[in-house]
Order: sequence, then structure tokens, then C-alpha cells
Amino acid sequence: MSYIDGFVAAVPTANKQKYIQHASDAAAVFKEYGATKMVECWGDDVPDGKVTSFPMAVKCQPEETVVFSWIEWPSRAVRDKAMPRIMDDPRLQPDVNPMPFDGKRLIYGGFETVVLE
Repeated sequence: MSYIDGFVAAVPTANKQKYIQHASDAAAVFKEYGATKMVECWGDDVPDGKVTSFPMAVKCQPEETVVFSWIEWPSRAVRDKAMPRIMDDPRLQPDVNPMPFDGKRLIYGGFETVVLE
């Protein structure tokens, strides 16, 4: 079954187009190294929580929007082999493709697919 890398971040709302361009540029690189799909979602109905929530998880500020994204890989082995090469790829270096958000508040993880309908 496929393997998923998931991400949640707070992006300055004013940087929406910069974020879309950043993600589009990155998607081409991820797919070149074996990702089968990359999905980027701009928050539209992301409520604040009382105990926990997406906005709380990334310390979203009033002038920011929560984004939710994932990358699908054929397997964890493909992802593990690709990731060091992706991180070293000159097209994704900060001086070439800077993150238009605070990367310190990005949360991410790798997930084994258990149900796929």
C-alpha cells in the first residue's frame, strides 16, 4: 500500500499565491523522485478549538491561514530513498525556493496507509 507524508502549516494569508507557486515548484521535484501525488489544500473552514485544533497545532495567527497537504508515495522505501535527494536538490534550496511561511511551526509526519477505499 502507499505511504503518506502529511503536513499542516500556518501561512500568511497575503502569501497565498507565493505559497501556491512554492508548492507547485516543489511538487515537480517530489514527483521526479518518485512521489505519485502531492495535494495542497488552503484552509476554508478550519475552526478554532477549545482543547485542540489545526489552528492551535500550528499557532495560527489572525493574519494567517491553515494549509493541509500530503504527498503520496508508492512505499516508505521509495520515500526514504528519495527524501535525502530531495532535500539536497538545488531547486528546493531556500535561496531558490524560499518557504513563504514560518517553517518552525510546520508539523509533519509519515503515515502507513491502512484503509484505502
